[in-house]
Amino acid sequence: MKTVYTKLAPDAIGPYSQGMIVNNLFYSSGQIPLTAEGDLVQGTVEEQTHQVFKNLQAVLTEAGASFETVIKATVFIKDMDDFPRINEVYGQYFSEHKPARSCVEVARLPKDVQIEIEVIALVK
Repeated sequence: MKTVYTKLAPDAIGPYSQGMIVNNLFYSSGQIPLTAEGDLVQGTVEEQTHQVFKNLQAVLTEAGASFETVIKATVFIKDMDDFPRINEVYGQYFSEHKPARSCVEVARLPKDVQIEIEVIALVK
């Protein structure tokens, strides 16, 4: 097992890591719309989703993976009515390569954000 850490994504806000590599698979922790400095991105669900993808890009790169090697994504959203807007942003990052995905509406997310995404990816 190898712990993944990068300063280009926010530090974990609890007793967990940004991600782990096990047997050539990278498992990310859920990424929320915090900047690398730890500031919460306010604004639309689209702006928050773009920040989540920026964080995912940082941890994937540090792990030796990429959006093209993502096998599975799990998307947690605060309001299923935001699904079409989130899906539009999601499609900008997964246009050709389309990993398996689950999307669930949850009652509450850390720091009351609108979205959290975690991924599993193959390490190159």
